[in-house]
Amino acid sequence: MLGISLHPSTWVRIRKGLYVERAAFEKLSPWDRYAVRVHAYVRMHPTAVLCLESAALVLGIPGFDEPKDIHVFDPDLPKTWRHADALTHTSVDPREIVVVSGIRVTGLRDTIVDLARVAQPAHALAMTDAAISPVQGGGAVLGDLIERAEDQRNRRGRARMRWVLENADARAESPPESVSRAVMLWSGYEKPELQREFSYDGFRDRSDFYFPSCRAIGEVDGWSKYELEEPEKAGERLKDEKRREDRLRRRGHPFARWEPRDVWQVAPMCLALDAIGIPVVEPPQPAMLATLRRNPRAKLRTRR
Repeated sequence: MLGISLHPSTWVRIRKGLYVERAAFEKLSPWDRYAVRVHAYVRMHPTAVLCLESAALVLGIPGFDEPKDIHVFDPDLPKTWRHADALTHTSVDPREIVVVSGIRVTGLRDTIVDLARVAQPAHALAMTDAAISPVQGGGAVLGDLIERAEDQRNRRGRARMRWVLENADARAESPPESVSRAVMLWSGYEKPELQREFSYDGFRDRSDFYFPSCRAIGEVDGWSKYELEEPEKAGERLKDEKRREDRLRRRGHPFARWEPRDVWQVAPMCLALDAIGIPVVEPPQPAMLATLRRNPRAKLRTRR
């Protein structure tokens, strides 16, 4: 209307009449790009009820990738229907509707149970862990999720949902820990204890994973915890972590570390576990490991 030229090299059209600067948008993480799209949709459709990944985002549940669809719930529709990137779902099972910062979404219990049915299993486990983990700010109770799931008539994805709920753990403190645990289980390794505490030399140390049979400790490390943008603080954190690891090793605990990207590649994390003698106690599950390679719910981004 104002005659302003919005060249696609500079601007990205999020929805009709809504644009953002391309440079800023492209710098965002995939989940944050999705947040821009979800909030743009709500701006155009303020009475919509969000569900699945869209509701999880508003509820503060950490996510992965950039989902290709905006998910909306409407119980009055005869069937699910699509309009562009907005997928409107219906169900014979009722959903609790809550309002978060003025946005209508399905409640936390329903959102997590719905995701457990359809999301990539490792993603669903991480999101469920986050929903029930006090450290991650989760406000759900696992027993309530199980009860809600069992009350529903929907049969879709029931086996997947049960696996997620059976393996969810409120002690998980980050999504990489949850995905690591899924890969351990699918690879057949001994099931670890989470957040085991040790008291040595006047210090109290916790581990991400502890394997009782061989007294080994596993840690998944993201570099962000070392605050590398502040060199002095990062240096102290690295020293403290090195002293902690040496303290645990001296007490006879084999120690392995891996990065989040090693988990998705599977082999690097497994090599780290093999190196410290973690036993394989169950047959591997190749079909479940294969789900890590592709997320069918993610948007495929093309290079410009």
